[in-house]
Amino acid sequence: MTKTLFAFAASLALMAGAASAQPVYVKAAVGDPARPATDVARDVLRMPADVMVFSGVKPGDTVVELLPAGGYFTRIFSKAVGPSGHLIAVSIAKPGETYPGPKDIAGNPIYANVSAATLDAAGLAALPKADVMFTAQNYHDFHLAKLHIDVPATDKALFNAVKPGGVLIHAAAAGAPLDTADKLHRIDPAIARRELEAAGFVFDGESTVLRNSLDDHTKLVFDPLVRGHTDQFLYRFKRPA
Repeated sequence: MTKTLFAFAASLALMAGAASAQPVYVKAAVGDPARPATDVARDVLRMPADVMVFSGVKPGDTVVELLPAGGYFTRIFSKAVGPSGHLIAVSIAKPGETYPGPKDIAGNPIYANVSAATLDAAGLAALPKADVMFTAQNYHDFHLAKLHIDVPATDKALFNAVKPGGVLIHAAAAGAPLDTADKLHRIDPAIARRELEAAGFVFDGESTVLRNSLDDHTKLVFDPLVRGHTDQFLYRFKRPA
């Protein structure tokens, strides 16, 4: 019993230490009362504070977020960089389609430092240089057959959109072969790393906070058995100064 209590106390101490290591602006961003309750409910799985710390984002930074979907991380990054920073939410531009999530956030005075852009040649060329470029659960979309994306050219454009010394943060559900993008909405971590390094990025570290060894990588990420609990790799790449 004594050993069990000691182990429990030690785990609490580690958790307290991790919490205290979070910058005040990260805690405030995650604790933003304007965040939707549905987003807050997902925090236990998406570990936003740990992701923010790993990204190295700080007040005043320019952040480019790729494929932000409903804006879960958009709102958090917006508050983390503060009024002197800028968050650009970049979505794929397709005729007849709109992306109300980022555009609605950009139109909300609470998130006045957010603007929207498109993931095409014109949109990428117009981006300001990013201190942090971020994408979560979306990089595999570059390989979806229906989108016909030139991945090497796009990755190079992303590299050019990051400041020298800036970083790209990539989180995605782990898979195996390349064809898992269309079938399972996953990607092999080695493939993602190889492609981004080929564009000029240098691998700068990995966080294991989103890993889940119980996910065997064979199920569609939307399968109820694994949705929200997939094994995700979280990589940081740097553009050399």
